[in-house]
Amino acid sequence: MPSTENQGSSSSFSSFGRSIFGARQEQVHSVEASNESDSCNLELGLFQKHVTDRFQVLSAASDEEFLSIDWIQKLLGAFISCQEEFRAILLNNKEQVTKPPFDRMISEFFERSVKALDICNASRDGIEKIRTWQKHLEIVFCALGSSKRALTEGHFRRARKALMDLALATLDEKESGSVFSQRNRSFGRHNSSKDHHSSSGHSRSHSWSVSRSWSAAKQLQSIANNLVSPRATEIAAASGLVIPVYTINCILLIVLWTLVAAIPCQDRGLSIHFSVPRQLSWSTPVTALYERITEESKKRERRNSNGLLKEIYQVEVSSRRLTDLIDSAQFPLANDQKTEVERDVMELMSVCEAFRNGLDPLERQVREVFRKIMACRTEGLDYLGTSSHTEQ
Repeated sequence: MPSTENQGSSSSFSSFGRSIFGARQEQVHSVEASNESDSCNLELGLFQKHVTDRFQVLSAASDEEFLSIDWIQKLLGAFISCQEEFRAILLNNKEQVTKPPFDRMISEFFERSVKALDICNASRDGIEKIRTWQKHLEIVFCALGSSKRALTEGHFRRARKALMDLALATLDEKESGSVFSQRNRSFGRHNSSKDHHSSSGHSRSHSWSVSRSWSAAKQLQSIANNLVSPRATEIAAASGLVIPVYTINCILLIVLWTLVAAIPCQDRGLSIHFSVPRQLSWSTPVTALYERITEESKKRERRNSNGLLKEIYQVEVSSRRLTDLIDSAQFPLANDQKTEVERDVMELMSVCEAFRNGLDPLERQVREVFRKIMACRTEGLDYLGTSSHTEQ
């Protein structure tokens, strides 16, 4: 995303933004909804405050929770809440939708929303991919997890085969020859000859499927392109309404970027540039979140990783260590080898439990994000169409 810190309108943006929204919480609460203008200012100010509060909690998560399945669910829940608040703002100000510059910014947001749907679909397939890993992990646990019987070479052979199958399943689709991407299903209606559109580019899949040439990295870059903060003149012309549009655009981008970072996606990439005006109250926690995930990616040094999800990292570490133990095992097992095997098996069991409890709710959450984006876009386009017919 282009940097916005050096734009000439920065000082005007700051002073105007602060006068509308109030940089401090007490300023937001001091606004009295005595007339339509005050009511609008209160609504917009509360939206900014709620975005700030939600992402402050997310960015301050402990190392133990950060990038876990539970944390990703909280991230998606925060986005859904922001999206619903933004949808209410549109509903309450729909007469402004066709007025410049609000109309242009809304149209750009709806275009980004279409591209966001593809990432939701790809993420859903990534969750399905994790489920295949879970099956292999459960075979390992079944082979080695019983404390009521002595472990034999047969148990180790069965566990090793499951671990090799797991290693193959975690390879990139192009490496493994998987046809997984062809199984993508939309969260919306089923494909039909009427609905299906052939696609030659990464951004034209229309969310019904993602082709083999589709790229999560390129899709994110397409969403990030030309996302700049509104100028003071635009803010004034739209009575401040362009700021929540800019806000939801940024929140959409950071949530999608995090989803791609965490979950296996086709051609993952984290190379977008994220920079927002420091004058906006939510910029601090959102930027902190962006920097923390970027640092996590560098720290792990896993350029070919399937994802930064905490549970994926645990699978990688424990399965690699257990494979080494099985390969070097000699029978009868020494006590220290038994202890090490039990430790790694227990770690894998913990991950399996997290997958069993968390993947279904996570998938439902991704589906809900898809539906909320669709609903907001559909309603917004209806406002644009209704207003256009009225003016004619």
